Amino acid sequence: MPFTFEHHDPETYRRKARFISVVMAGQLIVFGMLFAQLLTATFGSSLWLNALGVFLGLLATSLTFAVLRERPWMREMRYVWQLKHHLSRLSGYLATLRREMDQGNGVALHLMTAYHQGMAQLAELNGRTLDDDGELLGERARIRRLREERGLPERVEGFDPHDLAAFRRS
Repeated sequence: MPFTFEHHDPETYRRKARFISVVMAGQLIVFGMLFAQLLTATFGSSLWLNALGVFLGLLATSLTFAVLRERPWMREMRYVWQLKHHLSRLSGYLATLRREMDQGNGVALHLMTAYHQGMAQLAELNGRTLDDDGELLGERARIRRLREERGLPERVEGFDPHDLAAFRRS
């Protein structure tokens, strides 16, 4: 399934991410303590039962979150998880994609454009600046120049992760 870039307000995303993190941490603490107390009340006090209670709390929190993640108000979170997942996959192919892009491969150029565009969007959503070194700046400029030479727009709408199958993982 192709991945399409979406626009999300960075401030809204950060506010929701902070809120969800606090709620999940609170839920983990409550569930962990509840399960630990139930286990120790039933079977006696033990470090292992307390640890099992925390593990069960983590499991209950994860299950609750898995159910809630499909809700409409989680749209920004889902998008950022998908973006991070795809950027992680792309990063495993960067050396091959760079080499192929320099040899004129249009698919590699498209994937490299998507990678840099995604990294910039992720930094913007998280309220950070890209830690640009000269090499990355040069690569972005080279991508922009190659796209311009081919009459392609500077930005891409998205990419198909299945396109990576044509390349060897670096």
